[in-house]
Amino acid sequence: MSKAQFAQRRDGRVAALQYLYAWSMNPPANLVDDLRIFFENCSEPREHYAFGEELIHGLIEHVADIDSRIKGLAHNWEFERIAKIDLAILRLAMFEMLYRKDIPPVVSINEAIDLSKQFSNADSKRFINGILDRLKDQLGRDARKADSV
Repeated sequence: MSKAQFAQRRDGRVAALQYLYAWSMNPPANLVDDLRIFFENCSEPREHYAFGEELIHGLIEHVADIDSRIKGLAHNWEFERIAKIDLAILRLAMFEMLYRKDIPPVVSINEAIDLSKQFSNADSKRFINGILDRLKDQLGRDARKADSV
């Protein structure tokens, strides 16, 4: 992956995180309209965030399964007490790990840690890493390789 592609994916993840954080607090009546408005207010054209938009749609489609897995992996932690930004980061990384076989799980974990450093507090990265590491161990595939699609 080139530096430009990596940067574009990073931008897509950040946009997806920002959208999903807002979505978790106030789900829109019309997702299509809401996404149009969201991307109109981004610094780059909507196409720049295509990867992020894929993540948004996929995560929303699978949020019930992902939340169920978070509840099972967050030992001694009430789901409702997870900070909304940390929940958005976890959901995003778990969607990638579970449903995007083209992304090595360790990449998703590293990206989640970076997002937590940028958008959450210092303690969050340990919490997020612990949950994602438990999921990685359950995946049954090489955590350092993407599966061929």
